[in-house]
Amino acid sequence: MHELPQQLVNGVLLGSMYGLVAIGYTMVYGIVQLINFAHGEIFMTGGFGALTVWLILPTGTTMWLALPLMLVGAVVVATTIAIGAERFAYRPLRGAPRLAPLITAIGLSLALQQAVWAWYPEAKSARTFPQIPGGPFHIGSVTIQTGDIFLIAAAPLCMAILAFFVMRTRTGRGMQATAQDRDTAKLMGVNTDRIIVVAFALGAAFAAVGAVAYGLKYGVVEYKMGFLLGLKAFTAAVLGGIGNIYGAMLGGLVLGIAETMATAYIADIPGMQQLGGQSWADVWAFVLLIVVLLVRPQGLLGERVADRA
Repeated sequence: MHELPQQLVNGVLLGSMYGLVAIGYTMVYGIVQLINFAHGEIFMTGGFGALTVWLILPTGTTMWLALPLMLVGAVVVATTIAIGAERFAYRPLRGAPRLAPLITAIGLSLALQQAVWAWYPEAKSARTFPQIPGGPFHIGSVTIQTGDIFLIAAAPLCMAILAFFVMRTRTGRGMQATAQDRDTAKLMGVNTDRIIVVAFALGAAFAAVGAVAYGLKYGVVEYKMGFLLGLKAFTAAVLGGIGNIYGAMLGGLVLGIAETMATAYIADIPGMQQLGGQSWADVWAFVLLIVVLLVRPQGLLGERVADRA
């Protein structure tokens, strides 16, 4: 039990990263009813965008100076790809049966993986990501790595910015109206095409922040990193209530804590020694999804129309 505070902190950090990526899934679904399975790869391209900025900076640049520039690079790359995907891959299929954009999303996901693999031949293996110097820091029995400090600051700040944007700005109110009824919103003068682009761009920006946090936390980026993390982020969005932006972050936190706890403690239960450890972490994450959907199919917070964005 003396490890419980540390495991809780680990779970919150992991869940915050899931939540940042899950917001992109839930925003796009809330507005256009599309499950953008390429979102995990948009997350991945954000990580490589940050790495590219680091590689072109002069030798000797401190990480404290480089980090803001890397974050900008990640956001620019991810949002550019997301906007391009919306314009050239998804918009022409907006009136098509739902299976068509779903298959397109899967194809786009594979295309982005191969594009990064071709651009970075070394990406077949994990590329080292620069780290913030200093640390680790100890608060009682809890140890926080230096790279986690970025995530601790970024996740709540991103949620605060998103909440303000959705609830207080004209574009945010337009997103709510479009999510509720796109045709009626268009009749009321809302530029729904622009709103959809904004939703894709915002989701990609949060995914890019999550990608930088991933690189700082694990010290590497690789072209395959978006696949599994994207699945878990989608799981988090479903757990919280697909289409609910606050549910996406809550689902991420629940998933992260559950995964960390299962990894740490399942093996201590008599008869379940073979079901614990990191190798079973992904299994328990999806077991949790199945259980929640059996008990509450609409997710933890459900799909509240007023909050869909």
